[in-house]
Amino acid sequence: MKQYTPEKLVAVSRYQNYFPTLPVIIQHDVYARMSVLITEEKQFCDQGNYKHMAQILTSIALYEVLQNHGKNEAEAYRIVSEEMWKFLDPSGMQKLAKKRFFLPLMKKIVPFGFKKGSGTGWRYTWHPDGPKDEFRFECNECIYAKILGKRDLLKLGTMCCHADIINYGSLPYTDFIRTETLCHGGKQCDFRFVRHNTDAGDGWQRSKSI
Repeated sequence: MKQYTPEKLVAVSRYQNYFPTLPVIIQHDVYARMSVLITEEKQFCDQGNYKHMAQILTSIALYEVLQNHGKNEAEAYRIVSEEMWKFLDPSGMQKLAKKRFFLPLMKKIVPFGFKKGSGTGWRYTWHPDGPKDEFRFECNECIYAKILGKRDLLKLGTMCCHADIINYGSLPYTDFIRTETLCHGGKQCDFRFVRHNTDAGDGWQRSKSI
């Protein structure tokens, strides 16, 4: 059973490398703020949402506590976003995308993974019968938008949306297309992956997704 404690959430978050570099007083204040957030967002603190809540709650706490310790809003946002993105490593996905079985594999593992890794507050629409060179689905409800929206912190949500651009935005042979997200004020998050026979810059133009 995964425990919802600040220490354990930070340890699995994308800030796990950055957090130990902070002064102890800031670490202490982040943990304290996260304890309050865990109580306030208890309805979403189930096992399926564990990794999502680690990102959401740690992001909120860091963003707020850094400002409490003298950073202005823009600087706090820059630090939180850059440290989150720095943790990402898309190389494994890029290597996998070179394989011809990439999209058929995605069609199988993504719905399964999202079902296992999504708890209360999520809703998806899947399209399993689409073209063989295309994989698409929509996220109709998202806890990032729900939690961050009511706190007027959707910019932290769009920060997390950008992580998808880092992970999927330069896949070999594969165009990642997303025209809207809930955190950007859209009606849904529309995900679409289209497989091409040639690599980027050789016969097709990569989409500029959000």
